[in-house]
Amino acid sequence: MKELVMLIRPEKLEEIKSILDEINCGGMTLCTVMGCGTQKGVSDDEADFINEIKGFKTTINLLPKVKVEVVVEAKDVEMIIDRVREACATDHVGDGKIFIRDIEDAVRIRTGERGIKAL
Repeated sequence: MKELVMLIRPEKLEEIKSILDEINCGGMTLCTVMGCGTQKGVSDDEADFINEIKGFKTTINLLPKVKVEVVVEAKDVEMIIDRVREACATDHVGDGKIFIRDIEDAVRIRTGERGIKAL
């Protein structure tokens, strides 16, 4: 089993949900997050933005993202990555990232099922 942690643009969420639904993904966890990568939160088409917050000048450098976490069978990982890239790639800074982690085991609390059956 593998966990995919996908950090995506908020406007791409419905497309990701459709992709995961099509492959019968058993479930997902979502949360809204703020962050930046190597571009420090500044997109290609905007300059550093200076704002005053409570009297302090600050560079706004955190962009809104949605974090989608799913645990899937290892055989599905590459197909999901390909589909997510197709749906989310705009060819601009800030499209997001996908992190892949190994999952040793899973347990469904209600029934005690383990492994793939718990998904």
